[in-house]
Amino acid sequence: MVRIRSKYLVAFIPFLMTAFPAVAQTPAAQRGVPAILRMKDGKPNLNGLWQAMTTAYWDLEAHPAQAGPVVQPGALLAIPAGLGVVEGGRIPYKPEALAKKKEHLANRMKLDPEVKCYLPGVPRANYMPYPFQIIQSQGDILMAYSYDSATRVILMSKHREAEVDTWMGQSNGQWEGDTLVVDVTGFNGRAWFDRAGNFASDTLHVVERYSMLDANTLNYEATIEDPAVFTRAWKISLPLYRHRERNARLLDFKCVEFVEDLVYGDVDKKPGQ
Repeated sequence: MVRIRSKYLVAFIPFLMTAFPAVAQTPAAQRGVPAILRMKDGKPNLNGLWQAMTTAYWDLEAHPAQAGPVVQPGALLAIPAGLGVVEGGRIPYKPEALAKKKEHLANRMKLDPEVKCYLPGVPRANYMPYPFQIIQSQGDILMAYSYDSATRVILMSKHREAEVDTWMGQSNGQWEGDTLVVDVTGFNGRAWFDRAGNFASDTLHVVERYSMLDANTLNYEATIEDPAVFTRAWKISLPLYRHRERNARLLDFKCVEFVEDLVYGDVDKKPGQ
């Protein structure tokens, strides 16, 4: 196997940019989505199994490698360093909300909804370390998640307001050119954004944007607005990658059975036990 040392690769990049300007300098979005990747109605075909490869699952903001909340397992529960996915670097919390976020972090093993296998909410569902499937029809779009067998339907034609507040909210979608734009409201305010305790209230409003970068990569953006928690709207951005391995399929991660003792242990115990 031929290995190219990093210093030679760095020196070689300018040559590539000069020799292949159309490929190296023209964004994929400007080159357009090939016809083979489109549905019959001409919209981009997003069908497939997708997964994020980022440390946003642990913390949306940039963070160093650190020990996990339980030190006994050593490196097994350690937190890897991450560059962050928040535009501008920091989440614009109000002072009182930032104090609550720090309280969440200090008590995450008890307070993080993920510990008890509650639904992940949006946008967290899209960057957890598990795959999810997009099932796109000529009408509505279904998103099925491995974690907790969560699902949500993006209504593309008959939009409606949320009848009740829920973990995953109400998703209404539309196409803006080749970008799928999803407006999500109707949250119950109980979900977190990550394991670091970042959170929002039940007035959360999320606008997602899904754009194809190439045949097997989506650019995912989410603009987050919640006047009860943040001083202004803010945005995250990260790529989603299509699974291409043979026989790739969505497998359920039904985590409820793993937390029954944690959640209901004191109720299940018989008198005297």
